[in-house]
Amino acid sequence: MSSLPPRPDYFTVDFDQTPYVVAWETTRACALACRHCRAAAIPRRDPHELTTAEGQRLIDDVVRLGRPILILTGGDPFMRRDLPDLARYAVASGLRVGLSPSATALATRQRLDVLREIGISMVHVSVDGLEATHDAFRGVAGSFARALGIMRDTRSLGLPLQIGTTVTRQTVRDLPGLAALLQEFDIQVWNVFFLVPTGRGQREDMLDALEIEVVLQWLWSLSKRVPFRVRTTAAQHYRRVVIQRERQARGLPPDLPSNEVRWEATGAGYAFRDGQAPQQQGVNDGKGFAFVSHVGEVYPSGFLQMPAGNVRETSLVDLYRQHPLFRTLRDAAQLQGKCGACSFRAVCGGSRARAWALTGDPLASDPTCAYEPGQGLPALPSVETVLGASAPSAEALAST
Repeated sequence: MSSLPPRPDYFTVDFDQTPYVVAWETTRACALACRHCRAAAIPRRDPHELTTAEGQRLIDDVVRLGRPILILTGGDPFMRRDLPDLARYAVASGLRVGLSPSATALATRQRLDVLREIGISMVHVSVDGLEATHDAFRGVAGSFARALGIMRDTRSLGLPLQIGTTVTRQTVRDLPGLAALLQEFDIQVWNVFFLVPTGRGQREDMLDALEIEVVLQWLWSLSKRVPFRVRTTAAQHYRRVVIQRERQARGLPPDLPSNEVRWEATGAGYAFRDGQAPQQQGVNDGKGFAFVSHVGEVYPSGFLQMPAGNVRETSLVDLYRQHPLFRTLRDAAQLQGKCGACSFRAVCGGSRARAWALTGDPLASDPTCAYEPGQGLPALPSVETVLGASAPSAEALAST
C-alpha cells in the first residue's frame, strides 16, 4: 500500500486558491432508492459521464489546485469498472483519496482490498438509523445489514472508516441508539448530515431551527465521551456551538471577540484559535469545497447545485479560483441578514446550500440557525422532545 500524503493543514490552506476537499460524483448510477438522495440516482450509468481519460484530466486539475483531498462519490462509484484505475491515478498523483460507496452488493471485501492496496485514505459508509429506519430510508430491505458488513470489512482491512448519517424527521430519534451502536466499531468520524431539500429531499422532512439547535448541542455533549470525532455537514453552526461550549467550559464569555486566553478547536473542515487575535477558518459551499458532477458540471457543493461551468470546457482550477459565484461565496462580507452580522461568520457562515434551497438566494441567512447575534438563543425544546425517550440515557453518557 502506498504511503499516504500529508493531510492539508486548515490554517495554511488559502481557500481563495485551494479547496480543502473536492468531491467528484463519478457516476449517478446506484441500486438504492434513498428517500433523501441529493443526486436523484438512476439505475444505470449515464452515457454522458466523464470518461476515464476525462476523469484523469480532472484529477490533474485537482493536483494543480494544490492537492486537496479528493472524494470519489456517486451514486455508487463501484458502478464504474474503471474505479480502481481512477483511484490509482489519483493516489499516484499525490492525492489523499476517500471513497463513498453505496451499501450494495458491489462493495465487496475483495474490491475494498484492491482499493486498500492502491492506497486510498478513507471509506465513508452511510448509516441513517437503526435497521428498520435505515432500510425504509434507503428504500431497500437488508441495506442496514449490508452497511454493517461493509463497515466490518473496512475495519478488518485496516482502512479508516467514517460514518455518515442524514438527520430528518424520519431518522432523528434513532440518533442516540445509533451513537451507541457506532461505539462498537472503530470508526474515526461520525459525519452528521442535516437535510437540504434538493434532489429527492423534501422540505417537510427537515427539522426546524430550534430542533436542529437541540441536536447540535446534544452532539457536542456526545463528542466529549465517544471515541470518535463528531462533525456535521450542512450544519455549519455546529462550529459555533463547539466554540461557545468550549469557551464556557473555560470560564470565558461564549461569544466573540476573544480575550487573551489561548486555545484551539479543530475539526474536519474548520479551525478556530482563540486568543488576542482569533483565527477562524471554515469550509462552506464554494469556500474550501468544490463538487464535480458525473457529467463534469462544477458546483459549490453537491447540495448547492448552481453550475459555474463544466470541466469539459473550463478547467476546475479556473472555475474554483475565478468564477464569480465561487468568489462571492468566499467573501463573508457578502453574507446577508444575521449571518452577515454574526461574529462567527468566518468559521461558520451558515449553510449556503440551505439558504439557496429555501430562499433562492445563496447569500441569505441560513433559515435553520436559531442563534441571534447579540441576543443568543431562544428557549429550546427538551432533548427528549426532539430525540425521543431514549435520549436522556445517551445524554447522561455524554454529559460533562
